[in-house]
Amino acid sequence: MVRRSNINYLACDYLAELTLSIMARQKLKNPKAGYARDFLEMMRICGKEAFDKHIKVLTNAGGMNIEGMVSELKKLGQEQGMHGMKIGYVLGDEISAEIPRLLAEGVTFDNMDDIGDFNEVKDKIFNANVYFGHEPTLSCLKEGADMVITGRSTDSALFLSPIMYELGWAEDDWNNLARGIMAGHLLECGGQGAGGNYEYDWRSVPRMDELGFPIAEVSADDFVITKAPDCGGIICEQSCKEQFLYEVHDPANYLTPDVNVDISNAALTQAGENRVRVSNVKGKKRPDMLKLSMGYHAGYKVAVMLSFAWPDAYEKAQYAADILMKKMKRKGLKAEEIHIDYIGLNALHLNVAEMDPDKIKDMNEVVMRIAIRTLTKDEAMKIVPEVSPLQLNGPPGASFFGGRAKVQEVIGLWPTLIPRDAVKLTSHIVEIE
Repeated sequence: MVRRSNINYLACDYLAELTLSIMARQKLKNPKAGYARDFLEMMRICGKEAFDKHIKVLTNAGGMNIEGMVSELKKLGQEQGMHGMKIGYVLGDEISAEIPRLLAEGVTFDNMDDIGDFNEVKDKIFNANVYFGHEPTLSCLKEGADMVITGRSTDSALFLSPIMYELGWAEDDWNNLARGIMAGHLLECGGQGAGGNYEYDWRSVPRMDELGFPIAEVSADDFVITKAPDCGGIICEQSCKEQFLYEVHDPANYLTPDVNVDISNAALTQAGENRVRVSNVKGKKRPDMLKLSMGYHAGYKVAVMLSFAWPDAYEKAQYAADILMKKMKRKGLKAEEIHIDYIGLNALHLNVAEMDPDKIKDMNEVVMRIAIRTLTKDEAMKIVPEVSPLQLNGPPGASFFGGRAKVQEVIGLWPTLIPRDAVKLTSHIVEIE
C-alpha cells in the first residue's frame, strides 16, 4: 500500500489479549523487550518511503513497552535520514500498579463472563490494559505527529483518529464517529477484509498469494472500501459483509470506547470493481465504562500428541488416551482441567462433531491430543514421560512427533469494566534530529 496506492494514513493493529500478556512476560525477562518487533522490521523496509510520501503511520505495536519501541524508531529514523520526523506516543493504558488504589476506591473488577472471584487472581496479575479510544491518538496528530505508537488502543480507533483529524468531526458527533469506527472495523483485520478467511466463495479470490489489504476512502457523506492496485484479493459485498459482522454481538449496539454503533439498517452496495460503498451507519452516545483486560498466572499446561494410522485409527487413539489416563490416576495427577480430543475428527468441532461409527471407522489417520492444566509444574510433568513409550507399549500404528512435550505457563484472561475517568492517558511527541 505504501508503494502502490495513494493513501494518506497507514494503520497497523498488532495486539490481542494474549499478545499483551506474552509481551508483559518478555519485558520481565528483558526490560528492552515487550513490543511488536515485526512492526519495527516493517518500518525498516518501508518507513522512509512512507515518510517521504507524507503517509502517516499509526499502530498499537508499542504493546507493553511503548517507550522502548519509540527509542528504537528514533534510532532507525536517524539511520535512514528521516530528519524532522515527529513520533507521537501514548502512555497510561497499563494500570496494574493502580489496582490496589482502585480497589480501595470501590472498583470491584467483576468478571464480564461472571467467572471466578477477583480476590483469587489479584496477586497473580501480569498485566492490566485498558482498551481506549481515539482521544490520545488524535491529540498526537494535532501536535503534528508523523507516526503514533500506542499500547492497547482499540483496533478501530487507530483508523477513526485520522478521519476525525482530517474531517474535523466533533467528539459527540455520534453518527459520524460510528461511520469512522466501521471504516476502521472493515480494515482492522488486514487481508480478512479483502478475501482472506472468506467463507462465501474462497475459491473465487484471485491471487491470494499476493493478497492486498483493504483501504477506506472516507468523505463527509459516506465511505468506500477498496484496495491497492495490482494486488490480489477481492472487495465485494459478500467479503465486506463478512468482515462487517465479525465480532459484532448485537448489530444495533456494537460497543466501542468511542461510540455505540448501530449497523442494524446499514447498506453495503457494489460501487465498481473492488469498490463497496457503506451507508446508513448510525451512532449513539459512547459507554461510560471501558473494558480492562488482565492477564494472570493460571498454572501450567502440557499438550501431548500421538498419531495413529488406518485401520481402526480412532479406536486405537481412544485406547491410547485411556492408557494415559489410567497411568495418570496411578500417579495421583491433580489437574484443574483435562481435555482429550482427536485431530481429524473433533478437535475443532468438539461435541458437535460428526461421530457416526460407520463414517469414522475407516479414517486414514487420527491424532490423539491430551492437554492438562495444573497448579504446579511438578504435577504437569507427570504426563510428559508417559507419551513416547506408547509407540511400542500401546496399540499398533502409533507415531510420536514434535519432540518431548514441554511444560508451559498458562496465562488466564480476566475481562472486566472500569469507569472511564479511572484512566489517565497522556500524549507525547519526540522529533528525530
